[in-house]
Amino acid sequence: MRRSGARPSGVAGPRTGPSSATANSVRNHGGGASHISSASFMVDPAHWSRGVGRALGEHVLEQARKDGIRAMQFNAVVETNTRAVALWRSLGFEVMATLPEGFHHPAHGYVGLHIMYRRL
Repeated sequence: MRRSGARPSGVAGPRTGPSSATANSVRNHGGGASHISSASFMVDPAHWSRGVGRALGEHVLEQARKDGIRAMQFNAVVETNTRAVALWRSLGFEVMATLPEGFHHPAHGYVGLHIMYRRL
């Protein structure tokens, strides 16, 4: 499903390659809550620990500010994805709630699913 206002983003270059990462940023809700955006990210494991995810996250946050978005909410950050949780916290996100057993992880079984938020 692609919501109105979806904005794909990517990070590419000599150090990362053409398909090392991607993101999709959308308004999280319509109407009176349309000032809150959400985004989805994916980084090729071959490019982990190279700053690609951080660069993409910073880009999406900056673009959201330019678009007049007032806050960013991530609806589904798997609590065992400690790299992602640490990255988003370092960029100013807070865990607002955790859905117990909200994600069925192939190695860890049912684990929590964080909802993370930050004002822009």
